[in-house]
Amino acid sequence: MKILFIGDIVGKPGRMAVREILPGLISDRGIDLVIANCENAAAGFGITREIVEELYNNSVDILTSGNHIWDKREVLEFITDYETLLRPANYPEKVSGKGSVLMPTAAGDYVGVLNLAGRIFMQPIDCPFKTAKNKIAELREKTKVIIVDIHAEATSEKKALGWYLDGEVSAVLGTHTHVQTADDEILPQGTAYISDVGMTGPFDSVIGIKKDAIIERFLTGIPNKFEVAKGDVRLQGVLLDVDAQTGKANSIERISVKLKET
Repeated sequence: MKILFIGDIVGKPGRMAVREILPGLISDRGIDLVIANCENAAAGFGITREIVEELYNNSVDILTSGNHIWDKREVLEFITDYETLLRPANYPEKVSGKGSVLMPTAAGDYVGVLNLAGRIFMQPIDCPFKTAKNKIAELREKTKVIIVDIHAEATSEKKALGWYLDGEVSAVLGTHTHVQTADDEILPQGTAYISDVGMTGPFDSVIGIKKDAIIERFLTGIPNKFEVAKGDVRLQGVLLDVDAQTGKANSIERISVKLKET
């Protein structure tokens, strides 16, 4: 089973990359399921109903997110309308939305997806390690193919979660920092791991935002307006090959495709 996980989609350029590049990837690589992190898809901050529909219409099957999922307050009005729009599972129990989902592929095999958020340098929410154990037990009643999006700042926290879940899930994939790391590997018990799958959006930028605004913030320390950049648009992520029967990963491959300029 081939599963593509697309790194944080940033604004309109990121959505354009999905629209223009994803169909060819699905066809050329025989991809069975597409997962994408969408929390920056609306002008760099949050998500709207229209953009959720746009991404689904452009061949994305499941949407994960992170701490920016709440940036557009309207998300509270529709997050429960979509089974496959996830927020981190380790938010408190009464928070709207859900943190995991089971979805069948065209071949009839189920894939479980679990969305978690880290706590180091981030919000002090519930423990992602304990939450993971509980949610994985539920998902494994239906499938052994389970993909975890750990949306976190600290590489150490992501790496620790990878070792903690080795052999229990098919992949532990880091998001949030928008810089694709070169530590993709298969851990000893069959779990694919990478600290960050990368970003889908404009690379003539500082993690998707116009360079001048970011530099000014660092120079002055004064808050200013952040806007999504435009140039050098790429789709990044990882392609997983997973054994549908055992749930173990056969391979993990970094993907980085540049959008052809017109």
